Amino acid sequence: MRVISGTAGRRKLVSPTGMDVRPTTDRIKETLFNILAPYIYESEFLDLFAGSGGIGIEALSRGAETAVFVDNNNMAVNCVRKNLEITGLEKKAEVLRMDAQAAVSRLYSQRKTFDIIFLDPPYRQELEKNILLSLEKYKLLKDDGMIIVEASSDTEFGYLEDSCFKITREKKYGSNKHLFIAYK
Repeated sequence: MRVISGTAGRRKLVSPTGMDVRPTTDRIKETLFNILAPYIYESEFLDLFAGSGGIGIEALSRGAETAVFVDNNNMAVNCVRKNLEITGLEKKAEVLRMDAQAAVSRLYSQRKTFDIIFLDPPYRQELEKNILLSLEKYKLLKDDGMIIVEASSDTEFGYLEDSCFKITREKKYGSNKHLFIAYK
């Protein structure tokens, strides 16, 4: 696993061991960031369920102004911190060791908002649904921002029809997909 492009391009990242980790492959990460390219520069980025932090670090490397990384696993949080050190991006980052739901509430109380929110929760546990409903309630997404959800390809998002969000794009990769979500 590595940073693909930007100021930290080609630097190798470490990933947590012994966890049920599914790091985003370089190919999928490159496709994702080709889509996000017009929106990354000077953005405020939130990486929920951060794991190794590879997605948020890629965003910082490509010009995001700041990134907040959230994970409730101590090993993952240590990994994110190590990767920020490896890439020299720690001054642009905040790392929170806490549950994603608690983080959304905390960030709301701090009046933080984000241009891009990325979430890659464990598959088939409906965590993405709970977080999306919390993001709707707490309005952490800026008006012209976007949410990207990485989920298994069979995950349904029909409940968004009754929310303030809409799916603007879907990119399938085989067993998983990225959904791009914005305000209606």
